[in-house]
Amino acid sequence: MTNINMTKTENTLEFNRIKEKWMELAYTPEAKEKIARTQICLSESELSAKQRETTEAKAMIEKLGNPPLTTLEGVKELLVIATKGGCLTAEQLENAEKALTAVKRLKDYLNRGKGYDIPLAYYEENLDSHEDVRDEIALQIRNGRVEDGASKLLKSLRSDIDRLEQKMHEKAAVVMRNNKECMSDSFSTIRNGRICIPVKKEYKFKIGGTVIDKSATGNTLFIEPKEVGKFYEELQYLKIEEENEERRILYTLTAMLADVAESIEQNSKTIEKLDFAFSKGKLSLDYAGTEPKINTERHIKLKNGRHPLMEKEICVPLQFEIGNGVSGIIITGPNTGGKTVAIKTVALNCLMAQCGLHVACEEADICMNSNFLCDIGDGQNLSENLSTFSAHITNVLDILKKVNQDSLVIMDELGSGTDPTEGMGIAIAILEELKKSGALFLVTTHYPEVKCYAEKEAGIVNARMTFDKESLKPLYQLVIGEAGESCALYIAQRLGMPLEMLRCAASQAYGEELPKDLDLSGTCVVGEAELKTGEKAVPRIQKKKQPVKKGNSAERFSRGDSVMIYPDKKIGIVCQKANDKGVLQVQLPEKKIWINHKRVKLLVAADALYPEDYDFSIIFDTVENRKLRHDMERKYVEEMIKL
Repeated sequence: MTNINMTKTENTLEFNRIKEKWMELAYTPEAKEKIARTQICLSESELSAKQRETTEAKAMIEKLGNPPLTTLEGVKELLVIATKGGCLTAEQLENAEKALTAVKRLKDYLNRGKGYDIPLAYYEENLDSHEDVRDEIALQIRNGRVEDGASKLLKSLRSDIDRLEQKMHEKAAVVMRNNKECMSDSFSTIRNGRICIPVKKEYKFKIGGTVIDKSATGNTLFIEPKEVGKFYEELQYLKIEEENEERRILYTLTAMLADVAESIEQNSKTIEKLDFAFSKGKLSLDYAGTEPKINTERHIKLKNGRHPLMEKEICVPLQFEIGNGVSGIIITGPNTGGKTVAIKTVALNCLMAQCGLHVACEEADICMNSNFLCDIGDGQNLSENLSTFSAHITNVLDILKKVNQDSLVIMDELGSGTDPTEGMGIAIAILEELKKSGALFLVTTHYPEVKCYAEKEAGIVNARMTFDKESLKPLYQLVIGEAGESCALYIAQRLGMPLEMLRCAASQAYGEELPKDLDLSGTCVVGEAELKTGEKAVPRIQKKKQPVKKGNSAERFSRGDSVMIYPDKKIGIVCQKANDKGVLQVQLPEKKIWINHKRVKLLVAADALYPEDYDFSIIFDTVENRKLRHDMERKYVEEMIKL
């Protein structure tokens, strides 16, 4: 199996999540990397050895607790420096000593394991804690520095340095006591490695010595008195001697470490192997795993199998068996009945077993498989414009290219995502090809024709997931040898679907031959009244109200109406009614204006202000206009009379 295909299978079966938990239980980077690269083992003897290793690691943890493992990753870099003739620092040598101490603790742990006759414990013989080197480093290095007692010369030099520094401090103290008025403080200090006294700036020339430094303000000078300075050269000579002796000791210890570098490298490799083995044991303890029997006879048997990522307390144990004349199992039953979990549980446990891990079962007998081929999930890929059905078929065709007699194939919802009739035909065609290949396969489906195919075909059997018809809940138990039913009509009947609808559905699905447990002669189980569409109160869509069409609003104004003009809010009287454009004339106190009716608000109608035959010319016409109109009307009348 290529890495790409293995990765896809791991993700489908959630083995990648198992690996993540597994890696958290390892210490060394090498063990973590090995876990990430783990693939199925195709050698029967090698796989048996891997399983024994997991069992032994688990047994040791159960009897002795977790091993005192550590990583020697940093020590490898130190060994490179040492073998190339470099000199390690005191801190680096101390780290090497701690690593050798950790090796000693691990050897002690493994030695105790030998008392239980656990073969894995004999890895202790591959470890060497080099106690002579470790003790020598511990004796001469402590807290990141070379110990005074590392050599007689070093002890003598440091004693001389301490005496000389004490003498220099005493000389400085004498100068300070004799010149108190010149001091800005009562203590001597170290500046640039020199013993100095704090002298006020104005007394600079009163104190003999060398100015070494000054304060931030410049008011204090730090002077090394000449009484002290004459000892400085001697002190520096002693410190050089001390440094040379320390370097000699460090070189000696580094050389001792270089001499055993190859052995320490071997320690590191052994620790990495043990870390990998013990991580498998810890993982097995996490999900209460069991060592499976491994066979090459193409049969699988799981007793009380579980999905290792599910809580043991809530997981319903799976009883499963395939092989011995049966190469394929067709699992049917209601949705959410656990069909997908069942096939993934089988495949994941088989995959884990072939990677040297224990299985989440009470007992297991698992055959080796050349590859694991899976089609689970809708596989829809929007970026490649693949529908659910297209993705399924693409995956299935890829599986059929790779399948052989040593393969384990699992397929979920075979033939789904398309026309039921054609989907059923494709499902049976795929099963035919799988049967020809000789592979072991587990398939879930809803097609009744596929159930009939399994009943008639040799080497293929039906299986079903159980369902509690009283509580309407799945029981997540697999029963091999019996075909399952979707229970859709039964569930609908239990939940109150009217008989008329149920009879229609049953007629369409089964014709005249109804399922045995479906009784449509009585009444509904839930609810007494027949269903009426839309009977239950539900929120309604609120449509936007259409505005009511009215006549021209400008026509509501009559001559003589008292109105208000906006936005100035001036009061006026309508002189002339609105024209066809909705513009009317209003008499204001000082003038008449033409204005759109939309800017006019009616205050008091004219019929409420004036008598019925009121002459509005009294209000709106000037005296001259009224007289002229009177004359015109009079002459016009007289003329008419004459005629």
